Amino acid sequence: MALSDSPISFDNTEFAFEYKSDAALRKARFLFSLMSYPWLVALGTRLTPWAIRVGLPIKGLLRKTLFAQFVGGETLESTQAVAASLRSYGVQVILDYGVEGKEGEENFDNAVQEFSRVIDHAAVASIPFMSIKVTGFARFGLLEALHQLMLSQPGTILDRYQAMLNQLDPSVKGEWQKVYDRVLHLCTRAAEQRVGVAIDAEESWIQEPIDALAMQMMERFNTDRPVVYNTIQLYRHDRYQFLQDCAALSSSKNYLLAIKLVRGAYMEKERKRALENDYDSPIHANKQAVDRDYDQALRFCVDRLERMALIVASHNEHSNLLATELMIQKGQPLHHPHIHWSQLYGMSDNITFNLSKAGASVSKYLPFGPIEDVIPYLMRRAQENTSVKGQTGRELGLIQKELDRRRHSA
Repeated sequence: MALSDSPISFDNTEFAFEYKSDAALRKARFLFSLMSYPWLVALGTRLTPWAIRVGLPIKGLLRKTLFAQFVGGETLESTQAVAASLRSYGVQVILDYGVEGKEGEENFDNAVQEFSRVIDHAAVASIPFMSIKVTGFARFGLLEALHQLMLSQPGTILDRYQAMLNQLDPSVKGEWQKVYDRVLHLCTRAAEQRVGVAIDAEESWIQEPIDALAMQMMERFNTDRPVVYNTIQLYRHDRYQFLQDCAALSSSKNYLLAIKLVRGAYMEKERKRALENDYDSPIHANKQAVDRDYDQALRFCVDRLERMALIVASHNEHSNLLATELMIQKGQPLHHPHIHWSQLYGMSDNITFNLSKAGASVSKYLPFGPIEDVIPYLMRRAQENTSVKGQTGRELGLIQKELDRRRHSA
């Protein structure tokens, strides 16, 4: 079946925005209109973190705009209303305590406590997944140093990891052991509560120890069902091969490989660093190559669903439709336990809610946290909607289409 003949349409705005009032749609239209101006977004993403740091009174404005659009609330409890509203339309959530960049052992331990609360809440509320960043539990400089050590080692990623451990001095090994123990604690708790844990991908120059940690947790917990998911960013030109290597490793060790496929969130940062430090960029040269690798990875995973689990985390309409068509061609249901679709809260409702109407297992990625702590996340969302070609225009067009439909049907 050709994608153009798909029974699922991402142009159906009635389904896409059924959960939003006219006022909420007009508010979203205004916000995406602002994000259509690159100069305004560039200015805002520079000034907003500074304004928060120096204590300027802008939290109220943020709370009513970017925060309301892209974040579930300031506390775990405040996400309940959003999650309940989404659930009434067949859409689940992936919870994330969206605090980034707060270093220090006390902050790391506090993050573990908060994520433990997220797991317990998810279990009670029948929320299938939660998401973590290893930088929430580890010093960035530590991850960077371990990454460099691992790159100098031969063999599989776990071979490189073990060789790296053997070279660490006791103090560094002790610091890393604390990171390992924090992630192990959360994965253990999640496995007991039957909640999935998605470990986010981060910058390429700290990714090796994160991947190794994720692989170890999968080997430990993904014996009978997927619990721990690693994230692969397909805008990196080496990641499709990495996916294949991970599949071979999981097969040899007899555990379920669980993968969240994304295109990536640090493209401009990655290219800038590569240029400044005079090394080859890890990012594909163009969008066509990224799309090719993403769709190739989709096919690879869907072909192996008996021994793999997959989260299709994408805002690309073609890729989401492709995943549904691959399942249909194989005679598999869209709510198969080893496949799930997800989009960010506040974006691509036309994908999320039309997938739900078609019977797919689908969710919104729902971060929460104090405004000052989720600023990095909000700035990435603003930049993403400006830098992704056509994203803001598509959002605006769909919102306007639905407002027009409602006006004419009133």
